[in-house]
Amino acid sequence: MEFIAKSFSECSQQDIFDFYYVRSEVFVLEQNCAYQDVDHKDLKCIHIFLREADKLLAYCRVLPPGLSYKETSIGRVVVPKTERSKGYAKHLMQKSIDYCFKQYPKHDIVISAQMYLDQFYRNLKFVPEGESYLEDNIPHQKMRLKCA
Repeated sequence: MEFIAKSFSECSQQDIFDFYYVRSEVFVLEQNCAYQDVDHKDLKCIHIFLREADKLLAYCRVLPPGLSYKETSIGRVVVPKTERSKGYAKHLMQKSIDYCFKQYPKHDIVISAQMYLDQFYRNLKFVPEGESYLEDNIPHQKMRLKCA
């Protein structure tokens, strides 16, 4: 299982199409949430993904410090419905965490996590901060993973 990390400019047209296709399939259609998924942050992120032949199996983006939070962040974590329960999300997050701490060693990682994934992120050592909130009509919570 080899994850790929690329800046936006290093991604192929097919990569970008697949990212946006899966993100809209899950975040907009499956979660019934009309919001602007594609944003200018994509241009400044590192996109981490797993691909098997022509199929995208898992994806997320790493946001450098100062883009969404003063800390590093990981967002748009997604696995297509047909690929869930295979452990891809856990491996993707671990690779992304490792990437963040290697590239930005003095920065914590802060995420905006959907509440139903609370235990998933706690198992990765993220700790909730503050009260839950609605983001695009879905309950979320801010979570932090402290740098070593």
